[in-house]
Parts: sequence; structure tokens; C-alpha cells
Amino acid sequence: MIRLDGISKIFPGVKSLDKVSFESVSGEVHALLGENGAGKSTLIKTISGAYIPDEGTIYFDGQKRKWSSPKEARDAGIHIIYQELVLFHELSVAENIFIGEAPLTRFGTIDYKAMYERADETLDRLGHHIDVQALLKSLSVADQQMVEIAKALVGQTKLLVLDEPTAVISGREAELLFERVKLLRDEGVCIIYISHRLEEIFSIADRVTVLKDGQLIGTRNIEELDRDQLVGMMVGRELKDIFPPKRIPSLEASRPVLTVRNLCAPPKVKDVSFDLYAGEILGIAGLVGAGRSEVAHAVFGSMPRSSGTVTLGSEDFNTPSPRESINRGLGFLTEDRKGEGLMMLLDTSANISAPALQEFTTATGLDRAHEIQVAKDEIDRFRIAVPGPESDVSKLSGGNQQKVLFGRWTRACRRVLILDEPTRGIDVGAKVEIYEIIRQLANDGLGILLISSELAEIVGLCTRVLVMRDGLITGEVEGSQIIEEAIMKYAIAKRESLALDIARH
Repeated sequence: MIRLDGISKIFPGVKSLDKVSFESVSGEVHALLGENGAGKSTLIKTISGAYIPDEGTIYFDGQKRKWSSPKEARDAGIHIIYQELVLFHELSVAENIFIGEAPLTRFGTIDYKAMYERADETLDRLGHHIDVQALLKSLSVADQQMVEIAKALVGQTKLLVLDEPTAVISGREAELLFERVKLLRDEGVCIIYISHRLEEIFSIADRVTVLKDGQLIGTRNIEELDRDQLVGMMVGRELKDIFPPKRIPSLEASRPVLTVRNLCAPPKVKDVSFDLYAGEILGIAGLVGAGRSEVAHAVFGSMPRSSGTVTLGSEDFNTPSPRESINRGLGFLTEDRKGEGLMMLLDTSANISAPALQEFTTATGLDRAHEIQVAKDEIDRFRIAVPGPESDVSKLSGGNQQKVLFGRWTRACRRVLILDEPTRGIDVGAKVEIYEIIRQLANDGLGILLISSELAEIVGLCTRVLVMRDGLITGEVEGSQIIEEAIMKYAIAKRESLALDIARH
């Protein structure tokens, strides 16, 4: 369906694609992988007509093509669904599906009856049933994503590209998406699938192509690869080398830096108790909806508690607020990097200094020179790839945005750092750097509470793991060789059927 021969694309000072060849056939899901900056986006934009290659040839549906615009590629049957959905929240579902393609009456007005019927038929094809007259803003993110896919099916879509489609959904919603993707594949649609989540690739892809630094590393059938081999293709190192060596702190000889007892924050947190020690990386694992993030918010003070106590060191901390948490040395790197973490309209230095503005405030206003110098120090410390402290944070890659947040919180909070999904939406190479940062922070004596949906991450970093289900801690796993099976045992267990024992491995 699509074949690229020797495609190169050069931007000022950067060769984004270097003689890359790629092909995908009808009726397959072809995963396209690589670190940030590998050339994936450039390749997709070349396929879609947004970029014109500097050299090489494009063949689509058996014909040599030279797109003059994205519309020409779209009219030929290519549809791209980007990570940031292109939808109109004040229009109805049907109006979004048929935007620019609405059926007309003989008077030249929109035929709403026909449009609603065809919108229903299109969503039925996806096995997804929602009110096509409802405003888009009333839908969940997962339903909005199905509307975006339905848009692609209005015409005769032959090639569908999904760019990080599960970045904003998880659990059952992601499973439903995979079912729809497989349905389209079985109907003969050629699907190119981009994701940083390797478990998805093994679940849904037929073949995988890996790019690195603008060059083709290789294309393989997915059954020929395991996780180690795929990671090796992407980052040039084996999976066992991704996580830094564990160091188990001596807990018996130290006092907890954070003590939580009988914490309740209805409806998600019902009765949670634990201790966190200096230099420890304590994991919280569990299935989606178990209450992990809510525990983090309740401890930090960004969610009200109904009962329970929190102690930082020897100080009770029972009238919480984010400001009080920061003043006491507790930081919180949220899972929602763009919505709750970064201030996307401000520069890098302002994002780093945000929790400690009093340090940069003088009698006459903000000491901008001091703020910029501190930002430079954090940029050097965390090796943030940014032109300078005054660069827009919105233009950084996901991995570098995450490093900005690490710079912010480790400077402001010296005792405890809560990390909620610290590697969500970033590539494998950036993850390796984040893992090294987390390990070094623990080695420096910081107590780290790590929440992650990736079991490999929990197993690779933590020496003690609390497992949650339905707002309760159902078990604890500890030791240098924590295994995923032990965690899953407690993640799916009912509280009444398990003693709160420790499974040592």
C-alpha cells in the first residue's frame, strides 16, 4: 500500500531522514518505533504530504506519487490521527465526523438527517455506539478518539496512521481501541502504529520498523523479536542495561522520612498505611483505578483527606496543602505533565523556579538574572537538551520536559519526592536517563515514592513495592529480585482473601 525508497529530508543543520526505505501492506498493523528525534514524525509527515522529501520516491497503492499537499494525500486515502486530536468541542459528534464533508440538500444546506444516519453507520462499523447529536465536549477522551477514527472512515481510507493513540487513555479504553484497530486491519486497511509502550507493540503489531537518528535500523516480523531485542534495536543497548544497579538502604537503622497511617480520601483511598525511608525507592503498583494516584494527591495535599495521619520526619502534617508540602520539603511530579505539571506558556527558567519564587523575589520584583542562573545550573545537572533557560518549555521533547520537572522539584524539595508515572509518553532512550536520575536522587538520600503502570519499571527500580486494589494495600513485596508475578498476585487479589504478608523473593 505504501512504499518509500531512499527518502531523505534535510532541515537547517539537521538531516532528519537519511535514505530511509519503508513499506507497509494492506491488512497489517505496522509499528514504527524509535526514540524522540529518530525521524518518525518526519517520515509520517512525508507520507501524509506535509513534507516534500529532498530525495527518494513515494509509491502509494501501486502508483508513484509526489504529493503537493496533505489534502491530496488525504483524498487518495491517507489519514493521520495525531496524538493531539484535531476536533471541535462545540460541534456535535456527527459534525466532527463530517467536517468539510457534510452531505448537502438540493438547496445547498447541510442535510442533518443524512449526516446523523451516516455518522451512526460509521460508528457502527467501529462497533462503537454514542449519540451522534451530542456535543463533542460531553464525551470522554476515549470516545473522542473514536470520533477521530470515524472521521478517517468517511472517505475510502486505505492507510491509517495512529500516533501515540494510548497517550491519554489506558486500561479497558485501550483494549477497546486495540479491538477497533484489529477490526480495521481485518477489513484490509493498512495501519501504521506509533507508540512508546512496547507491550502494546507485541499485542497489536504484525511487523515493526525501527528508526534511529534518521536512519533505518531494520524491519522485522514481531514474532521474531522479544522485548530485549527490540529495545536493543532502538537504543543500542540490552534491556538488562536499562536500569541502574539497585542499592538497598538499611531501613532498620533509620527513621522514616514519611509516615502515613490509616489514610482515607474517599472514594478512591480507603485505608492506606506505609513508611518511606531516606534513600529508598518505594513503589506503588496496581491496576488502573486502584487508587495509586489518589494516594499521592492525598499525601501531597492536592486532594482532601477524610481521616488518617501523615508525618514528615518527626513533624505531623495533618492540615495539608501543596504549599505546606513544598515548605516542608515534599515534592510531587504529577502524571499529567502538560495539564498539572508544566506552565506551557512560560519559559524553562520560570518552570524550574515556580515552587520557590520567594528565593527569586526582591523588593522591586523578580530577580530574573538569579532565576536564569539557577535554571542554567539545573539544565547542566540534568543534561536538559534546550537552547537556553529562556527557551519555551512547550517546544521541548517529552523527555526534556520531564527533566525540567525533576530540576524544579529536586531543587525545591530535599526530603521526599513523589513520582507519578515519571516516564509516561517518553521514549526508551529518555527513560534510561530518567531512571539514572531517580537512582542518583535516592543514592543522595532523597526518599522517593514511585507510582508506575509499567511493572518492568517498578521491578527495575524499587526494592520494596506496595500493591493496591480498590483503594487498599493488598500486599507488600520486597527484596533485590522483585518479580512481576508476585506484584500481580496482590493486584488482582481481594483484601479479605489475603493476609497482609510479605512475599520475599
